[in-house]
Amino acid sequence: MTSTSWSAGRYEAVAERIATIAAEVVDVAARRRPLKDAALIDLACGTGNAALIAAARGAHVTGVDITPELMAIGAARDGGTGVTWVAADASATGLPEQSFDVVVSNMGIIFVEPTAQIAEVTRLLRPGGTLAFSTWVRGETNPFFDPIVSVLGAPPDAGYTPDQWGRPDLAAARLDADFDDVAFESGVHAWHFDSHEAAMRFITDESPMHVAALARVPTARQALLAAFAEAMAGHADQRGGVSFDAPYAVISAVRSGDPDGHRA
Repeated sequence: MTSTSWSAGRYEAVAERIATIAAEVVDVAARRRPLKDAALIDLACGTGNAALIAAARGAHVTGVDITPELMAIGAARDGGTGVTWVAADASATGLPEQSFDVVVSNMGIIFVEPTAQIAEVTRLLRPGGTLAFSTWVRGETNPFFDPIVSVLGAPPDAGYTPDQWGRPDLAAARLDADFDDVAFESGVHAWHFDSHEAAMRFITDESPMHVAALARVPTARQALLAAFAEAMAGHADQRGGVSFDAPYAVISAVRSGDPDGHRA
């Protein structure tokens, strides 16, 4: 997605709902190495959930995102002045080589073409440095995505999709050349909306991916909305809301090479 796409809707509403996963990403990184005084970069940082958590733990944090509007929200949050914010593509940051001890990302770099993204992460990390990021895992059903396929058909084959990172074998293969000790920790994220109307408002007004998709195909808008309404109704709960689970994973690894600066 482009910068314009991510600024559609109200991404902070999405970020609020996945903040617990950002905290888990930072926890996983912290188990790999202490964060206090570490040089840490949050790639595709959005409104800065992971960046701000890491900064509160004493890391020297840089947040990078392609959408300046989202980083402006992060900079205005508590602790935001303690983070260096950089507007750049996560796969081409322009930042100095081997300048970070830790790279994190919460549902961010999975949307970037993986070959370029891995190359940039490898370039930014010092040997022995830590990588930790989250990814969605493809489930049997996905009420956020299935309606799009039912109306518009499967997306064109771009060679990658975000949830490919949710396959442990493929994730390990992508990281194998430059990383050691790859770990894949599974979880389940609970989505809940207080009403069917709130779930639909998330689709039409808040989620950048959905707001942008609806705008791109105005002739199919009503059909898409009907499909989303049906999908959300299929997950009605006993409290009058909409609830469903979404599998995810946190992937972590250690940058190959001698921490003293020599490639292994």
